[in-house]
Amino acid sequence: MAKTVFDVLLEKLEEAKTDSMQFLVDGAPKDYAGYRETCGYLRGLAAAGRLILDLAKIQEDNDD
Repeated sequence: MAKTVFDVLLEKLEEAKTDSMQFLVDGAPKDYAGYRETCGYLRGLAAAGRLILDLAKIQEDNDD
């Protein structure tokens, strides 16, 4: 099956999540504020991923 725009977006989100998690694992945040910022970014990426999955499902249902 061909990749959809949703698939590409989800892949990019996963790459960003992986990079941010590695940033945390490496202990890169300089302070607690940096840690919180990174955690918030990860929460935002997760929320965006859920929205994209919902949109993909709606699109799939409408195509049928």
